Amino acid sequence: MNKTYFLDLFGCAKNQVDAETLMAYLNDAGWVCVSSPAEAEITVINSCGFIETAKRESINAVIEHKRNGKRVLLAGCLAERYADELFESLSEADVVFGNKDLSKIVSAADAALHSVRTQLVPLSSDTNIRYKSRPLLSPPGSAYVKIAEGCSNRCSFCSIPLIRGGLKSRQIEDVFDECQTLLDRGVRELCLVGQDIAAFGVDYSGKQLLSVLLESLARLDGDFWVRLLYLHPDHFPPILDFLKRNGGGRFLPYFDIPFQHASKSLLQKMNRKGCEEDYMALLDRIRDALPDAVIRSTFLLGFPGETDVDVEILLDFQEKARLDWAGCFTYSREENTPADAMKPRVPKHAAARRKVLVEEKQTAITEKQLERFVGREFSVLVEEKVDEGLYLGRMFAQAPEVDGAVVVHADAAPRLGTFTRCKVTARAGFDLTAEKVR
Repeated sequence: MNKTYFLDLFGCAKNQVDAETLMAYLNDAGWVCVSSPAEAEITVINSCGFIETAKRESINAVIEHKRNGKRVLLAGCLAERYADELFESLSEADVVFGNKDLSKIVSAADAALHSVRTQLVPLSSDTNIRYKSRPLLSPPGSAYVKIAEGCSNRCSFCSIPLIRGGLKSRQIEDVFDECQTLLDRGVRELCLVGQDIAAFGVDYSGKQLLSVLLESLARLDGDFWVRLLYLHPDHFPPILDFLKRNGGGRFLPYFDIPFQHASKSLLQKMNRKGCEEDYMALLDRIRDALPDAVIRSTFLLGFPGETDVDVEILLDFQEKARLDWAGCFTYSREENTPADAMKPRVPKHAAARRKVLVEEKQTAITEKQLERFVGREFSVLVEEKVDEGLYLGRMFAQAPEVDGAVVVHADAAPRLGTFTRCKVTARAGFDLTAEKVR
């Protein structure tokens, strides 16, 4: 039998890094990744187990691949969280693997190849992850760098600590070496990710070390971006002075800060310590230090006990906060989380209606915020050719996958995965139109 596999990836950027690492181990062991499941001997599903809809998507993928005659290896967060239940009840999964010691993926794949139904869920995490050799699943020129694993915040709605455990930060020198290797490979955007990178270093030093990490990365040579993704607002790290001093384009003034809500009483039920006033003060601090700062957030609607008054508080906060980007999701009951037992529960139709209210309001705010970029020049990371003279890319205000794009008109073809200087000429919905200037 040919040792070929197809990767079906679900979930977040952290899960993508895991998938890339699984690929590195498999490829080193002589496996070949193919572009369609029809060509593969086995399908590796790197699953998500964060909320109910994500779980269903991953389980449906297992069933669909098995229906098409594939041997299925179920890895990732869903497999980690429900290993015993899935092995017992989901017979379509030939192997249930998990997400801890990723180096064991080769043994799991061999079992799947020979149709040996196996539950292989290592208890300990891999301490020698091959970050340097992993293939990249990001668009050209960009890569996610996972600087920490797990989370110790214990938000009452969140299952991440149940799946990933508490915070485990990497050593600064390890992150530095990985970033150097990625730059040597031609990467131009380093997206630092974790469940909460604001807490980086607290687990082994007792203090926040994100600013120390950034000082280290400032020693790297080359033309590149560093983007920070997911900073918990209740312990925002002391990085503004550094970013102000190093505002030459490398360290982007882009902040992914998941406020989740603005109602103090609801935030307390979520086991969060902030409130509308605190969050507005944080936004003012960021914008005072970095006037061009771009801020993304997420909001959770339909949390147990949420009232129409709470939603009005959130809508008022939106108006004042003027966030550049915001994503919304409705509450998903997750067993063994504190919120699972909380009441009164908000009906799903009410949560969905509130989500639409917040999204509609944010659409108008985002479009207005984007107008400030029209007429100005920016570096654009070009990622895709659409047609002759037409390309897609992103400027500093746009994170991969979640924000809009820059539609670049260029007579001379820019090289994919590199920066091109462009002048923004118009806004088109959530996208920007630009002309290449040099």
